[in-house]
Amino acid sequence: MARDTGPAAPARPLRRDAELNRRRILAAAREVFGLRGLEATLDDIAHHAGLGVGTVYRRFPSKEHLVEAMFAERMEEIGRLAEDALKTEDAWQAFVDFTWKAVELHSSDRGLREIMLSNKFGHEHVAEEKARLVPLVTQLVERAKAQGGLRADFAPTDIPLLHMMVGSVVEFTCAVDPDLWRRCLAMLLDGLRAEPGKASELPHRPLEVAEVEEAMSCWQP
Repeated sequence: MARDTGPAAPARPLRRDAELNRRRILAAAREVFGLRGLEATLDDIAHHAGLGVGTVYRRFPSKEHLVEAMFAERMEEIGRLAEDALKTEDAWQAFVDFTWKAVELHSSDRGLREIMLSNKFGHEHVAEEKARLVPLVTQLVERAKAQGGLRADFAPTDIPLLHMMVGSVVEFTCAVDPDLWRRCLAMLLDGLRAEPGKASELPHRPLEVAEVEEAMSCWQP
């Protein structure tokens, strides 16, 4: 008969050098995933962190482990944005505020944008946070429609498409004007109003012809 050894001992905290390495890996991952997206490898991140590949694999046995450590908290942050927006009495303004803040987060982080729009990575905590976000966003949309601010034929499933459109602008213009997405998002939101009204003031200038040409030269489909 197996001997009862009592409760398992608590996990020992990482040694100081191991914890410092973990922080270096996470900092490098944020930069690499932010610039290159989730196609980046653990080898790429090890090189960027100035660490041996073995050190990275000891902390994170696979890219999925690192993605979970990196992005579950970021998705939780977006969930808090939705919860805060739902406290706003004006439902249209709540929808607009949440959309701006969510897009602002992922406009400078390609990895976060890919996590939001793909199920390829993030199958545990990230997936839980994404699932928690769905009813919150649905409530934002339905409230805005019920109050007459948002067009009645807009659906919650249009939200990821909206983010995809803005994300495409980010990728196309990032080398020329990384903030141009603000202009495009303002135009998109004007088009989502239930009743046409005075157009909002666009928060960013248009590109010059030469800048469009430069963006076309830099863009890699």
